[in-house]
Amino acid sequence: MREMSPPQGAQAALRAMRLLKMFTIERPQMTLSELSRVSGLNKTTTHRLLRALQSESFVLRNPADGRYSLGAGLMALGVQALASSDLRRRLRPVLKGLARDTGETATLEVPVENDMLILDEVAGRHVVAANARIGTRWPLHATSTGKAYLAFDDFGLARLEPELVALTSKTLVEAASFRPQVEDIRRRGYAETIDELEDGYTAVGTVFRGSFGDVVGALSIGGPTPRMSASKRAEFGAALCRAAVRLHQQF
Repeated sequence: MREMSPPQGAQAALRAMRLLKMFTIERPQMTLSELSRVSGLNKTTTHRLLRALQSESFVLRNPADGRYSLGAGLMALGVQALASSDLRRRLRPVLKGLARDTGETATLEVPVENDMLILDEVAGRHVVAANARIGTRWPLHATSTGKAYLAFDDFGLARLEPELVALTSKTLVEAASFRPQVEDIRRRGYAETIDELEDGYTAVGTVFRGSFGDVVGALSIGGPTPRMSASKRAEFGAALCRAAVRLHQQF
């Protein structure tokens, strides 16, 4: 995996960010001991960093049980980042067009470490539809956008961890299993995930590039598996590829 060397003197900041990243949807609250263990930092250092983060409202401490959680200051930064995202603003009309034409939920996603972050979404016209939840992160190996990123980014496959988490019985968990899929994705221009992220959910996705050929982000169309037949997946995949070509011409 590509890694940038941190600048000198940034150790404290990097450790603080590492602590913040320990909080997840599955683990929203943790004690000092738990944070120390999962971050690999000793308790003294962990406590000092938590106090600094708490002073900026990036974390909160529940006085009743001593557990920490992400604070309002961090939420405000996230909202500000979304509101000021030029990419989100520019892609909003594209998402609206895809959702209108396909009837399914369209999303804009960007890679963050080993996940895809949902930056924006537009729901389709169906009552029963995918709910992508802006700000949610899903692993690369279980999403259509993540698979497309693995296939089209120069260092994509290097991002795969040796051991991958199975989210359903159909999730691919061996890195070697992706190589045959990568060839198919590159050939047709888009990726598919069928009941791999969640049972009953299917999506197609592709990436779009900037003027220098670098991958800027990814688009997906997803919905209930019974509606996402092979012919529909091919139709929606073609629509995504056309959108990606237009975006490349604009960036």
